[in-house]
Amino acid sequence: MSEGHQTNYAKIYWTLMILFIISVAGPEMFPESKAVILITAFGIAVVKAIIVAGWFMHLAHEKKYIWYGFITSLALLFLFVIAVAPDVTMTKGHNWQSQIPSTMDSHEGHDETNHDDHGHH
Repeated sequence: MSEGHQTNYAKIYWTLMILFIISVAGPEMFPESKAVILITAFGIAVVKAIIVAGWFMHLAHEKKYIWYGFITSLALLFLFVIAVAPDVTMTKGHNWQSQIPSTMDSHEGHDETNHDDHGHH
């Protein structure tokens, strides 16, 4: 890192605070709008992450190849999320089983004295 760089951390702090307020106020003002919720949740989070990486991790003053690696990593993370999203959000399918019981009393009629062999050796 070169010695001539002066960072105004107060300006960065207030920028992050304003982005935080927007990310909280957006969904509060427009709770029915999924676009506003997604933009404020993920869009502003990405902007804040870039600000933090750029200034607090001093990447803004590094050589360009550092940023290429950073952007490539973000792109691969985004690609991974897009690739697994259909499987994660699936609620029905051939091998899909719900891990959450539909009702709390779904074990009615279960005999407590009737034990299976799970855990017994």
